[in-house]
Amino acid sequence: MFKKLWYFFLDSLQALVFAFSIFALTYFFIAQPNKVKGHSMMPTFHNSDLLLTEKISYRFHPPQRGDVIIFKAPPSEPCAIDQCEYIKRVIGLPGETIELHQGHVYINRHLFKESYLASDINTTGEEFLRDDVPFTIPPGHYMVFGDNRPHSRDSRAFGPIAVTRIVGRAIFRYWPLNRVQVIKRPSYALTSQLNR
Repeated sequence: MFKKLWYFFLDSLQALVFAFSIFALTYFFIAQPNKVKGHSMMPTFHNSDLLLTEKISYRFHPPQRGDVIIFKAPPSEPCAIDQCEYIKRVIGLPGETIELHQGHVYINRHLFKESYLASDINTTGEEFLRDDVPFTIPPGHYMVFGDNRPHSRDSRAFGPIAVTRIVGRAIFRYWPLNRVQVIKRPSYALTSQLNR
């Protein structure tokens, strides 16, 4: 009887260790859940939305414009002891020159159209990226903005983020149930050129 209980215990322990190993492997290397905190990505994402973030693809290719990414807060931010993660959208890529002019975003002097923003939303400068002051993004860095431009602390305030701070790409919203969706990268058009 004792021998059967002992084998049952060993089998259960083995199953538990295996399950924990799979969970740990998935969480640290493949994907993790994230909770949206705040309103900086509205109307795309709301406070307390639950997202699944994948960590694999950026091992094979760099972040792309339009990706919604999770990243560790920059060192200049109050919660930046690698315990605070932000969610923003990739807008500017390494080597590009970004400029804010009359409420619009220009990339390499071309107007950048964003279909997910309301037509009356203005993108204005902040402490780091000021209006009418072009900035060239250094290698290995990205400019990231929140979709809720008037209420987002993003690269306009703290500058470009290093690729090494990126945790992963948000790929799926699984809560709330009435807004479950695959998170797709939008397509963009660089249109009229900035002349002044």
